Amino acid sequence: MNTQPPSCQSNTPDPGLLSVDDARSRIQSAIRPVACIETVAIRDGLGRVIAESVISPLDVPPHTNSAMDGYAVRSSDLADKDDCLLKVIGTAWAGKPFDGAVKNGEAVRIMTGAVVPDDTDTVVIQENVVREGDTIRPGTGNRQGQNVRKAGEDLRKGQTVLAPGKLIMPAELGLLASLGITEIRVMRRIRVAFFSTGDELRPVGTDLKAGQIFDSNRYTLFGMLTRMGIELVDMGIVPDRREDIETAFRDASASADAIITTGGVSVGEADYVKDILEKLGTTDFWKVAMKPGRPLAFGHVGSACFFGLPGNPVSVMVTFYEFVKPALQKMAGIQETGTPVVLKVPCTTPLKKRGERMEFQRGILENDTNGELTVKTTGEQGSGILNSMSMANCFIILSPEMNSVEAGTLVEVQPFSTLV
Repeated sequence: MNTQPPSCQSNTPDPGLLSVDDARSRIQSAIRPVACIETVAIRDGLGRVIAESVISPLDVPPHTNSAMDGYAVRSSDLADKDDCLLKVIGTAWAGKPFDGAVKNGEAVRIMTGAVVPDDTDTVVIQENVVREGDTIRPGTGNRQGQNVRKAGEDLRKGQTVLAPGKLIMPAELGLLASLGITEIRVMRRIRVAFFSTGDELRPVGTDLKAGQIFDSNRYTLFGMLTRMGIELVDMGIVPDRREDIETAFRDASASADAIITTGGVSVGEADYVKDILEKLGTTDFWKVAMKPGRPLAFGHVGSACFFGLPGNPVSVMVTFYEFVKPALQKMAGIQETGTPVVLKVPCTTPLKKRGERMEFQRGILENDTNGELTVKTTGEQGSGILNSMSMANCFIILSPEMNSVEAGTLVEVQPFSTLV
């Protein structure tokens, strides 16, 4: 009797397979954020994770100001008739306030962003005003408080502006600058070591012999990890020798927060990663009911968590986006690490599916002639067809209970824009 586990290409049910949701849950439960905190200049904070609450040291805006170019007036002077006349007594510029008193029947020319003079509470935009010399006719239909931005309207002094776990993006940089903050406390960058295994792999730039292929996986991993702002340790290609793989694991675990390998977690005789992982650390699971990406190992080596990704290029990218990236985000201290955004749209092409695994097929999400979102397949869905990932802009998700899909069927999709 053949007791060997089903291969990654098999559609035979395997009771040892974890569901995609269970695998995600186990990984997330095992991950802990890094503890170290650094202080950086706010420009260097882009892409970093806030470690301590940011409290506003002032009101934003710091003064009541005009939202438009026009005239600052007393609302009590505005009559709802065309014969209302006001005398212009000066100008308020942005950065140069008008410092006189404004009496009944008077107005001040005001520019956008300028401090609203004392005793005025309303700005009439210049397009609605008829001016003759030093006299204006403000017109009708004006409302008290119009075109005025109150001090503290955006933020109040003492208010928590940004909470720990927030990723600093361009809006956050501008927000910090608006508060006059020059430095920010952030989580240290996590460190990820990665390497490929396989005697058939050759570095880019070398000559290929019969049976050899270029190592593309380290380049996709480099790109995906770099986009996350992670400190990388590229350990290259490790030969399929037990002692070499064990040495690589020991070296990586000595300094990295996480280790990622590609290849070597299947059921072949030369696949040593799983065995060595059990020797040096712990294995939580190594098979997930998904396609592509079934042989996926997760565990720990020392204090470093370990992700053993499949060797096929598409499988590497699928498993990274579905499992590894959310885990690394949590490790980096990011609070918002929920499941990716999923849309439900009609599929315009038929899709083939066999077996009881969740499938992540590559698709092209686009607008049809009516402006409605639809999706279509990129074509052949083999886990070695990396071109399908380059062509695609989304994953089409087919649940385990689904069979082949006819054109016109509603399917779930994950846009790459929410993943990458």
